[in-house]
Amino acid sequence: MAEFTEKVKSFLAESKRVLLVTKKPGMKEFKLAAKITGIGMILIGTIGMIIRIIGYLVTGS
Repeated sequence: MAEFTEKVKSFLAESKRVLLVTKKPGMKEFKLAAKITGIGMILIGTIGMIIRIIGYLVTGS
């Protein structure tokens, strides 16, 4: 049981350190991340649609 509590304490200490280092992104950084995410979603959707069309053409159903 002592090992478990030590792991929990260690995890909490590391989490606290990470939270102290991080910062809220600015609007410019947020917009860039949103654009990249949107482009990725569109790209993955397009690839999926192409695969589905190819599958439809190959199998005919």
